[in-house]
Amino acid sequence: MYNYYNFKSTKTWYWIATILFAVFMAFTAIPDILKSPEALIFIKNLGYPEYFIPFIGIAKLLGSIAILIPSFPRLKEWAYAGLFYDLIAAFYSVVSVAGFKIDHVFILLPIMVGAISYLLYHKKIKETL
Repeated sequence: MYNYYNFKSTKTWYWIATILFAVFMAFTAIPDILKSPEALIFIKNLGYPEYFIPFIGIAKLLGSIAILIPSFPRLKEWAYAGLFYDLIAAFYSVVSVAGFKIDHVFILLPIMVGAISYLLYHKKIKETL
């Protein structure tokens, strides 16, 4: 049975989580696109080439935009996948190079917010059917 108030709540929490996730990913993309000194040092310390930095930054920015666009569900799925891949690869790379440290757990927060956004996206779709 359709419950308008439940749908409105789901939609509200979806947009909160999605905006937080997209803003986080966009803000991490900007230093990469601009090839800031901090981004250069971070990427080089992980063993990645310098040319990789703007590529990953542009991909993160486009993914952030894609999850905010209400239409294009297939593109949104690919964007979520790419953003999660970026976060998981970043966590794996940092742990592989530096070993696991408790302060590396910070990466779990954007992964959790992104997962909440993704799950609520699918819940929102189910509630509209």
